[in-house]
Amino acid sequence: MIEKKHRALTSIYFVNDAVASNLAMLCAWALRFQYEVIPVTKGQQDIWTYIKILPIVTIVFPLAFAVQGLYAIRPTRGKAEEWLQVAIGSVVATVVLSGVLLWIRPGDPEAALYSRATLAIFMVCAMLFAIVGRILVRAAVERRHRAGKDLDRVLIAGNGELARAVFERMNAHREQLGFRIVGYLRNGEEGHLAQLPCLGTIEEAEQVVRSEAIDHVFVALPHASSEAMMKLLDRLVRNSVSIHVVPDLLQFMVLRSRVEDLDGLPTINLSETPLEGWSRFVKRGFDLGVAAFALLIGSPLMLLVSLAIWLEDRGPVFYRQIRMGLDGKPFEILKFRSMRVGAETETGAVWADRDDPRRTKVGRIIRAWSIDELPQLWNVLIGDMSLVGPRPERPQFVEQFRSEYPHYMLRHKVRAGMTGWAQVHGWRGNTSIRIRIEHDLYYIENWSLMLDLKILFMTVIHGLKHENAY
Repeated sequence: MIEKKHRALTSIYFVNDAVASNLAMLCAWALRFQYEVIPVTKGQQDIWTYIKILPIVTIVFPLAFAVQGLYAIRPTRGKAEEWLQVAIGSVVATVVLSGVLLWIRPGDPEAALYSRATLAIFMVCAMLFAIVGRILVRAAVERRHRAGKDLDRVLIAGNGELARAVFERMNAHREQLGFRIVGYLRNGEEGHLAQLPCLGTIEEAEQVVRSEAIDHVFVALPHASSEAMMKLLDRLVRNSVSIHVVPDLLQFMVLRSRVEDLDGLPTINLSETPLEGWSRFVKRGFDLGVAAFALLIGSPLMLLVSLAIWLEDRGPVFYRQIRMGLDGKPFEILKFRSMRVGAETETGAVWADRDDPRRTKVGRIIRAWSIDELPQLWNVLIGDMSLVGPRPERPQFVEQFRSEYPHYMLRHKVRAGMTGWAQVHGWRGNTSIRIRIEHDLYYIENWSLMLDLKILFMTVIHGLKHENAY
């Protein structure tokens, strides 16, 4: 049911974006050559010059939006996030379109007819049309659902914690997905589902399904009730109702879960992340581009810091340390040396203190402003790290934390980052590991390019200098 509704909404969005991009191209031509919002200096261009490339526009724009994840329906995605993703997708699509127009018509003088000014207007129009179209689609769908149209009637079998989790998730997005939860069936467990009427017991499932015209039954019984579940399923299969069994795995579902097929045998992946396929490719490309640019821009500062470190005690400029990265594999992290040579010879691996006597004078400054982390841009370039992700820890600490916190190793499902969701919220240095894990898992489960941009922006604005950076 859920996937079917998602596919339908995705199809509507796809058509909306294709139509919006085509209208944007025609509008760009009119604004440029009919109304001349930008003065025309090289002569008029016929509208058919732009009509001929509409098939290419129809392909390029939806593909760019797909890469941005705009066709992966996420009810929790905010409007501002969606609009920003549309803006980025429009910029990417316009750049790709410009390249395609030159590539498919090599040596053709008419290729020069596609002026940069017209394409710039087209890009802005495409953003606006796509956003307005999506707003109208969402408003129309939600309005129909609020009016009671296109709604699926849902019955929840169960009244325990698992059933409550099902109800809360459905109820949070009922207008977007078109649910009407009519009630629940008791299973003898303690408690009830707030705001929902109890329509009977699971033994009365057949009668309730028929009397309430139920379309879908969500079976949310605890694992201990397997015998009761089998009896319930035996009753339900005799009716023309869709049955959805919710596995009692909530205590393990700390990341996304997905059903996978093993030669016809369904299995449940309990640690699915959104960083797969195109998403992994996009994130890696983003890391390479930004890291290379940051190294180029920051090289004068890095040279000054290197000179200051060497002049203070004539010791090594860089400090290398083993950290745990993607899939729990060790790598050598690179930092500016901020402590005296041999600082851990006697103490071993320990957390830095606020007034740590091992720091050098230069080290005290560069650690306070996180400048000692700049050489990690090289780690990003060679693939050991990402710009954004969970901060990597030393193997000694990893062994300690993995035994104390069962979900700790899930943060190694992605590349370690120079900055992260936990760090920009102040959880850095010697702070609560449990809260840092919660922030890291939230980042992994909700990753998007927009979230990376948001974290980088927060890092630059108020994350470089922090009271816990010592």
